Amino acid sequence: MSATARLSRPAHDAARLLGLQVAQARRERRWPATSLAERAGISPMTLRKVERGDPSVSIGTVFEVATIVGIPLFAPDQRTVQSAIVAATDRLALLPERVRLSPPKVSDDF
Repeated sequence: MSATARLSRPAHDAARLLGLQVAQARRERRWPATSLAERAGISPMTLRKVERGDPSVSIGTVFEVATIVGIPLFAPDQRTVQSAIVAATDRLALLPERVRLSPPKVSDDF
């Protein structure tokens, strides 16, 4: 099964949209694909996959390319992202580390 076949429609659309934003930002900066690929430490073929929204590319690679071309990830500035990380970490610390399925409720109402 391919990576695309496993994606829900919203996940596929998000990958496609981010890829289109990367392609647009690169072209607006008038950067050749080979230059951006070199800057990101990836092959031009991988950059083409990023720009197509191919889900087989690692999320770290996609985020790095997006960052290089100036696309803000999750928030317009890094301080906001850092604050969100702290808040999410604090909330997660309040939850149990393991989640178990609850046993089925037995109905003894006869």
